[in-house]
Amino acid sequence: MTVRSALRAQWPILAVFATFAVAFVLVAAGFWRRGALLIGIGVGIAAALRLLLTDERAGLLGVRTKGIDFVTTASVATVVMYAAWTIDPLGTS
Repeated sequence: MTVRSALRAQWPILAVFATFAVAFVLVAAGFWRRGALLIGIGVGIAAALRLLLTDERAGLLGVRTKGIDFVTTASVATVVMYAAWTIDPLGTS
């Protein structure tokens, strides 16, 4: 298997990692609420991809059964986005 075919096979997890990379850059730049919201969105993307793709196409996103993976990641996405949206921005307005 070539590197290109391996990357093509794992595009769902790479899309989530790319979202996380942008989020971590935002956090490092001081935009922690936007970065945290983007982390939640990235987990939500993982949940949606796990639900929509077959087990073979989901690649590394598939850990357990489709239902458990979806419920777990969708719950984490909801909690992270809620926290990012509602937590006081540490005195900034």
